[in-house]
Amino acid sequence: MPVSENSTGLKVWQIRDRNQTLKRWFGYLLAVAAFMWCWKQISDVTTWYFVWDAPRIAADIGSRAMPPRWDYMGELWVPIWDTLNIATLGTLLALIMAVPVAFLAASNTTPSKTFVRPVALFIIVSTRSINSLIWALLLVSIIGPGVAAGLVAIAIRSIGFCAKLLYEAIEEIDVKQVEAITATGASRWQVMVYGIIPQILPSFAGITVFRWDINIRESTVLGLVGAGGIGLQLSSSLNVLAWPQVTLILLVILVAVVLGEWVSAKVRGAII
Repeated sequence: MPVSENSTGLKVWQIRDRNQTLKRWFGYLLAVAAFMWCWKQISDVTTWYFVWDAPRIAADIGSRAMPPRWDYMGELWVPIWDTLNIATLGTLLALIMAVPVAFLAASNTTPSKTFVRPVALFIIVSTRSINSLIWALLLVSIIGPGVAAGLVAIAIRSIGFCAKLLYEAIEEIDVKQVEAITATGASRWQVMVYGIIPQILPSFAGITVFRWDINIRESTVLGLVGAGGIGLQLSSSLNVLAWPQVTLILLVILVAVVLGEWVSAKVRGAII
């Protein structure tokens, strides 16, 4: 930490010296320049008339969207049930695939750090890097529109998320418990069953509920690309500009997400 003297001869401690201060301000200058350049690129391709006119358009749509069309609720029971099924079954399917991948990716349980672990980590990264909406768009083209495409899309997207958190939990287990069971002459599978799995069960339960909560949100929009659920009703209502129906669908989605969050919090509180 540099030291300087003031006019009275007293020593003054400084956090940074002159070179550090100049470097810091030069970094700020680069950040501002990058921001201005990005803003110019966005501004050049933006039709600002529509931006300034957006409040009037939003007010007009809002006036036509109220009140919600409550009698349309009878058409939403099956789609919202499909949405919940997509989220729940997709989460379960993802867990079935994520658990072995997590054990293969964890450095303390993988059979080979040279070959097997990189493959498992690649599966985790690749499934997490693509959004579920893109997976649904691809799967609709492959297996056709419907709930099945949405279910598989949610499952694939959830594999990497669940496996990553689970393999990190496996790597953080108490090694002493594993060593104690190994010292009794237990086999590799017995060590896993009695020494590793009991330690990661709370984490596993928390990951499951947390991912299910996320999947409820994601499954509500998969219908926009034809993957079933209530998003399909939302897409149809938007296409015909049925704004009162859109309002009701958004309210139903909000209630479903809030209930899912409430159930998730209760379950996590009971487990952890």
